[in-house]
Amino acid sequence: MCEHIKDSCAGHDAAGGSRRRRLWELPTNSHCPLVGVCLPLALLRRLVNKLLVRPLEGDDYDVHVWAVHECASRNRMSELLQRTLDERFAAVLRQFRGLRDAAALHAAWRQAVERGDVAGAFWATLTHPRCDLAMIENVVRDMHMIQHQAGASARVDIKRFDALQKLSDGLTRELDQTRDKAARAADARTRELARLTEQAAQLRAELAQRDSTIETLRRELDALQAALPDLRDRERLARRVEELEAREQALSDKMAQLRQRFARERQEAAVALPVPSPSARPAPVVVSEPALDLADKTVLCVGGRSGNVPNYRDLLEKEGARFMHHDGGLEQASELLDTSLAAADLVICQTGCISHQAYWRVKDFCKRNGKRCLFVDNPSTSSLSVCLRKVAMPIAGNVV
Repeated sequence: MCEHIKDSCAGHDAAGGSRRRRLWELPTNSHCPLVGVCLPLALLRRLVNKLLVRPLEGDDYDVHVWAVHECASRNRMSELLQRTLDERFAAVLRQFRGLRDAAALHAAWRQAVERGDVAGAFWATLTHPRCDLAMIENVVRDMHMIQHQAGASARVDIKRFDALQKLSDGLTRELDQTRDKAARAADARTRELARLTEQAAQLRAELAQRDSTIETLRRELDALQAALPDLRDRERLARRVEELEAREQALSDKMAQLRQRFARERQEAAVALPVPSPSARPAPVVVSEPALDLADKTVLCVGGRSGNVPNYRDLLEKEGARFMHHDGGLEQASELLDTSLAAADLVICQTGCISHQAYWRVKDFCKRNGKRCLFVDNPSTSSLSVCLRKVAMPIAGNVV
């Protein structure tokens, strides 16, 4: 091998100088690692087919063998490969150009081997003017072993790559499943957010409408309070009047019960008196007033509570009477009172709920016109009922 290298480089060493070696000036045993390491197969096939009229048939090995064979002499193919290698590794060639002796060149090569970046350094070292025969042999041997190690590492890397590929496929499937699940969850959250947003908008609209209604009612209340400054006092008095009327109604009912009890006990006492003898002179019976017959009669009720007026009407209409009412001048005109009195067959005067002027006016009118008038102290419906029952029955007594 050394003899072969020595013969190939004899002309170059004799010339000396600083000119870089050309590809066809290198030993033939360096062409195979140079083409295999420094030129990728895809690039090498393009360069080969560029010079041939017909594309070279065969596999990658055939292309490699043909290119290595052409490097042994100067021709179009070797010159094209020379230019391609110089252009491809121009930066490395500039770095190695500054090395002035074999020791520096050898140190630069060893650093490239340690870094694992040997392609450009391999071309720059072999073509360097200070690369002697021994260094050429050492560099080619180093590259031979590097290729063996690279092949073994490649086989290990392929197995590792296959394992990593399987792991990557499994992780990719899990990632796709996770993405699908996340997308469905995001869609569900988006729909829920849209529903909540719509619901919030409806609630805000309802709240705004309610606030508007409250504000309108508040303005109306303020206007009513301004129009009736004593409205609260009136409401308080109205509640007090209702309480008093309820209390009075209870007392009137109790009084009516006591009167009924008194009448019943008086009747029982009259029955218990001794029966007079036949020879005794019977006492004449004097009837104070004839019994009332209200059928088709007009009854005028003057005064009373406004809330009891419907009850008065029901009570008298059940007796067949035609009901009329006058409040005694509280709200109705007092001038209408005489007209109502003239049209009535019977007048009921609620003395507890009538003005003094109306009371004397009713009493004077009935006295002057001979119109029958009943005076009721209590304005309750039960008191009126008791009064009507009393005047409806003849009252018996002894003439003194």
